[in-house]
Amino acid sequence: MDYKQNYQRWLESPALSQVEKAELTAIAGDEKEMESRFFSQLEFGTAGLRGTMGVGLYRMNVHVVRHATQAFAQVILEEGAEAVSHGVAICYDCRNNSQLFAREAACVMAGNGIPVRLFDALRPTPELSFAIREYGCTAGINVTASHNPKEYNGYKVYWSDGAQLPPRHADEVAKKMRELDVFDCVKTADYDQAVADGRIVLMGEETDEKFLANVMEQVNDKAAVEAVADTFKMVYTPFHGTGHKLIPEALRRLGMKHVICVPEQMVIDGDFPTVASPNPENPEGFALAVELAKANGADFILGSDPDADRVGIMVNTGDGQFKVISGNQTGVLLLDYLIGAKERTGKMPANPVALKTIVTTEMARKVAEVNGLKCFDTFTGFKFLAEKKDKLEGSGEGNVIFSYEESFGYMLGSFVRDKDAVTASVALTEMAAWYAGQGMTLYDALMALYEKYGWYGERTMNLVMPGLDGLKKMAALMACLREQPPADIGGTAVAQWKDYRDGSVVDASTGERGTMELSGSNVLRYELVDGTSVIVRPSGTEPKVKVYILAQGVSQEDCQYKVERYAEWAEGLKG
Repeated sequence: MDYKQNYQRWLESPALSQVEKAELTAIAGDEKEMESRFFSQLEFGTAGLRGTMGVGLYRMNVHVVRHATQAFAQVILEEGAEAVSHGVAICYDCRNNSQLFAREAACVMAGNGIPVRLFDALRPTPELSFAIREYGCTAGINVTASHNPKEYNGYKVYWSDGAQLPPRHADEVAKKMRELDVFDCVKTADYDQAVADGRIVLMGEETDEKFLANVMEQVNDKAAVEAVADTFKMVYTPFHGTGHKLIPEALRRLGMKHVICVPEQMVIDGDFPTVASPNPENPEGFALAVELAKANGADFILGSDPDADRVGIMVNTGDGQFKVISGNQTGVLLLDYLIGAKERTGKMPANPVALKTIVTTEMARKVAEVNGLKCFDTFTGFKFLAEKKDKLEGSGEGNVIFSYEESFGYMLGSFVRDKDAVTASVALTEMAAWYAGQGMTLYDALMALYEKYGWYGERTMNLVMPGLDGLKKMAALMACLREQPPADIGGTAVAQWKDYRDGSVVDASTGERGTMELSGSNVLRYELVDGTSVIVRPSGTEPKVKVYILAQGVSQEDCQYKVERYAEWAEGLKG
């Protein structure tokens, strides 16, 4: 069907409420809006679904959620009776409609005879990953759009290991969504009845306690916190989201006495009224936290995104100003600290290993290798980091002490298989307290690491390509870069390029071809003669191409100069 036929079918469907039909009637004369809502289904990928909320086939709403859940239920049913009996865990964040969507998903699973464990209120994403593993569930669903603007919601899916769905299962869900009718094929149950008869079981504080017990096991040096607890102050904000309860509690258990929470942002609100974007990467979102820190003499600010899988920090630079420490820098600080803390306290395992993604700073590799650890790369996404962790530890090749990616995601311990802002918040606070005991802020610590390991600079650029032809533009750009690889970038010669789609490596000067271990992802990497890497990757969830600049230099100024120069080249790719 074309978009007009889809629009008409939805308008006439008895499944829609009068309010939903009124929303569609209001756009009847707007061809562009009709097309944007009905030209296609939302694409189900390895991260599930994500889109703006509204009525339509290409929007997040109860009908699309039911449809996706029916498809997911059928994938689980085909795994057999044992898989079905282990059931599904379901979680949701603070966004508008998140609880509604989560309950609808639970009802569809129950309607298909699949037992459900549903959180009784909003919870952090890592707690869902934990619950899947703790209760032996076959799968999990999380209703969240992470740090996206308020107009968005999403539907993330997990498998029995607590990591996001493997590509094989994601492809199967997508296939079934194409085969199943969005309205007619959905089986559902009454929510209250399903709770009453035990098909839907609610999870609450008992799961919180189990989760927090595992979080606190990751503490390496509580004595370092206790030594400065009377004077060390920090500010925390959950950006109106799910970290509001468990992160302050975890910090209290760590021994912190002065955790000052931003009161306006402790209020759960899917409209995120105090920030333009609830994203800890954006300094603007920390404005209230900075005011509070300055008023209370705090040197350390910590903020978790709405679903509490990512965490960002701001630190006092020594002149009374606060600076956002990038995800790359935060990960390097934490890796170096964990190595020292584990060695200091006798908690370092045999064959310690660090993991990062291909778009994360090479400084992490330097920190690991200088300290005798191996450092492995994976594709972007924590399902790949989790998969690599399981492979290394299962084969006895290494024990992973830390996994991270540049976009403020960190994973510690073995009880979750996703980004975990709760555990990371505890580790970051322990680290900040330890440095405070040495008379240093985290900014001082970062500068010391650059002096020790060398200077690095990074930038992530988003080349937004909106509109119905956005995907075509993205594909055309990647095709052009493959067919005509640049000989130089910003005037610096390319030494070699790597295509992660087929695993090929080409020497730019000789044309000699080789292969690398990683393959199967639409990513291009250009390694320049000055040690810089420029990586180009289409986003898997948004209409944009991401360009990552990973520079090395002899000084901070040298790195900044290189980043600026290569960023100009990247801007030209929009052309």
